[in-house]
Amino acid sequence: MKRYLRTEIGILEISADGNTITSIKGTEECGEDDSSPILIQAENEIKEYLSGERTSFSVAAKAAGTAFQKSVWEALRKIPYGETRSYSDIAILSGHPNAVRAVANAVGANPIPIIIPCHRVIHRDGSLGGFSMYGGRETKMKLLGIEGISLPE
Repeated sequence: MKRYLRTEIGILEISADGNTITSIKGTEECGEDDSSPILIQAENEIKEYLSGERTSFSVAAKAAGTAFQKSVWEALRKIPYGETRSYSDIAILSGHPNAVRAVANAVGANPIPIIIPCHRVIHRDGSLGGFSMYGGRETKMKLLGIEGISLPE
């Protein structure tokens, strides 16, 4: 099940498996929209977030990955709206303080960006870092800007 959402950060393809969002990714083209309630809820919540009206998500979302990745993604969910954390912070929060590089890879592999807020992770020195979602660093800057966070490019 998929739904396509045109936004200021590009076209988002939202996928679900039953009653759970499983991925959000950027795409160049829209396909046929599924009208399942979970996808419509996700679309509405993402629109509200992008317009600055929502600070957290209630839609059910579950990312498939290794136990290590899931621990990292769970740590990402704990970053408050309007705040950032470093990759080192996420390594500690996820219980892997000596695995910063592996944590960074797991952050980049997050299949549900925006809802699982990997855009809130930056380098310890305050620099932006990368972003694997469509649009890369520019998209990350826009998402942080929505939350009132400005960083040097």
